Amino acid sequence: MNNITDSLRMAHPEVILSAVTILLTAIGAFAGRKASLVVSALAVISLIGVAVIAAIGVPVGIAFGGSFISDAAASYAKVGIYLMSAVAVILGYGWLGRLSARQFEYPLLILLAATGMGIMVSAGDLISLYIGIELQSLALYVLAAFRRDDPKASEAGLKYFVLGALSSGLLLYGASLIYGFAGSTHFDVIAAAVKAGTGTGVLFGLVFLICGLAFKVSAAPFHMWTPDVYEGAPTPVVAFFTAAPKLAAMVLILRVLYTGFPDNIEQWRQIILLIAIVSVGVGAFAGLVQSNIKRLLAYSSIANMGYVLIGLSAGNHEGAQAVLIFMSLYMIDATGFFAALTALSRGGKPMETIADMAGLSRTNPAMAITITLLAFSAMGIPPLPGFWGKFYVFKAAIDAGQWPIAVAGLVGSVVAAFYYLRLVKVMWLDDSPGAVDKGPLDARIVAFASALFAFPLVMIGLTWIEHYSGYAADAFGLL
Repeated sequence: MNNITDSLRMAHPEVILSAVTILLTAIGAFAGRKASLVVSALAVISLIGVAVIAAIGVPVGIAFGGSFISDAAASYAKVGIYLMSAVAVILGYGWLGRLSARQFEYPLLILLAATGMGIMVSAGDLISLYIGIELQSLALYVLAAFRRDDPKASEAGLKYFVLGALSSGLLLYGASLIYGFAGSTHFDVIAAAVKAGTGTGVLFGLVFLICGLAFKVSAAPFHMWTPDVYEGAPTPVVAFFTAAPKLAAMVLILRVLYTGFPDNIEQWRQIILLIAIVSVGVGAFAGLVQSNIKRLLAYSSIANMGYVLIGLSAGNHEGAQAVLIFMSLYMIDATGFFAALTALSRGGKPMETIADMAGLSRTNPAMAITITLLAFSAMGIPPLPGFWGKFYVFKAAIDAGQWPIAVAGLVGSVVAAFYYLRLVKVMWLDDSPGAVDKGPLDARIVAFASALFAFPLVMIGLTWIEHYSGYAADAFGLL
């Protein structure tokens, strides 16, 4: 399949999202704020539609001269990305409505970011990799500062933009080194050139490339933007940040390392393991001193990226599958947490600190139970999703002979459990300062649905995720 028609068929989700974004931009430009409901509804319908198309209606192959890959791994990731993007639109509509700040630009930015993430997971060369990253990043910078009248949001957007520019510089420098020494930007050609012998120049380029990609998943020591952006950005935006973009970046890392550098596993494994251990340590210990829940969840996210990188370091089929399983389950837990924060307020003021949660079990027992289940899942208590995510990544690392790193990850997980237990203790044992507001219905539904998956439906959902993640991992061609 080399002609443009076949290429466009393989890129159907991205083509549809681009066309819908242009159409909705025109509608919003003419109708203004009055169009926010219509634009949001059409955005959600479009995202769900392209998720279905990605699951069942996209042919497998290489498109646009090798720069775009349509395979099971890309389809698996796109389903999660587009569904989580739809959830972000729904959460944002209710949250912004409560602040009387609905704008049609919000769902448009989500659509643009989702389009960029779709390109990322299908990237077949360094150029499409960069185009996808920048398309989603530019939209995310604006989303972080969407509340322009909020100084914290403006600060979050500025920090994210400046540090994002730094990461883009690292990524471009690494890509240029790889191209200079390998003679191509295509991952398969790079793999062949490295196998034939290209010297150490390509490995230097790979180090810079990994550092740039590590920023996108907020892995330490490239995490410095995460706590401030999580605290300052609108809560539904943070729910989006912590789910879809990280899945896209992790699948992109898998594709770069497993497809472009399969014969250099021992070299890049050392870098990945170093980043993983630093991430687990920073996320576990720095989270202990946080009082703001969004900052606490930011450090939890950093630690979780360390866990998933431990699985990735296995460098085999089991490692790739473990990454996909972990990210799928992590997205559900993380989205549920931030949906709960979106739904909670007292006297019109968002409840964002641990002290704000005091006595929540007495004033809103349903939400207290929901957050408790999600916290236990994040701690890795069996048989909740968080346990199975960690089980798969640590098992993949141990089977690959990396058992000391897996043990270090387990120790970090035990340390991180303390700040979740502190949150649970405050909700159930402390006295309540007063009644909480009745939050938006959409946020409560998302939070309850996440907790519902976290307990009675986990085995059914896990079976499905395990089956399709294994099929997706086959696309990387590893044994």
